[in-house]
Amino acid sequence: MDGILNINKPKGITSHDVVLMVRRTIGEKRIGHTGTLDPIATGVLLICIGRATKLSRSLTNYKKTYIAEMRLGIKTDTQDATGIVIASCSNYSIDEERILKTFSKFTGDIEQIPPMFSAVKYRGERLYKLARRGIMVERMARKVHIYSLKLMSVSHEFIRFEAEVSTGTYIRTLCEQIGDELGCSGHLSELQRIKIGDFELDDAVSLDGLKMLYRSGRLKEVMHSP
Repeated sequence: MDGILNINKPKGITSHDVVLMVRRTIGEKRIGHTGTLDPIATGVLLICIGRATKLSRSLTNYKKTYIAEMRLGIKTDTQDATGIVIASCSNYSIDEERILKTFSKFTGDIEQIPPMFSAVKYRGERLYKLARRGIMVERMARKVHIYSLKLMSVSHEFIRFEAEVSTGTYIRTLCEQIGDELGCSGHLSELQRIKIGDFELDDAVSLDGLKMLYRSGRLKEVMHSP
């Protein structure tokens, strides 16, 4: 069994959890994903099966498109809604014009410092494991590319936008950077990945849908050839 599955990851589970569920469903050991989605996030997660696992690195390098919602006025230690509040600001006034000007500053090549709560390795250990033990280490800034930021809506303290970015970009870090630039802090409140390369959310299959297709012998309908 060799191919690529476009899975619609639900909220509340890790990307590794999805790999384990797919493995149990189809009984194939050689399975891996091509780019982590945090538990808070939903949407496109590519799963490589069999010989297609050799393509994982290539698929990871594809551009990614997200719909993100950020909340202004609150900064957290994880840069998203799951973290502990470490700073807040209630006295601010933001309009669309100012947001668009800020978006323009974060379009193109920018630098980001990987968050402590991430899968990046430091001396062989994942940063999030160190963070859970209260250990903070210095991280080097990395250059990423933001192809576009499109404002979708502004409602009170919430900003909703679409972001097309290079691999290695942390949307929650981007939200914190935008919030800091606006002078009012900010964190990621919701995230959905809608595209990786040419793989789109509209064509993704749910985990329950995958089980039904496999049991009825129709898995090939959603399996992309390597």
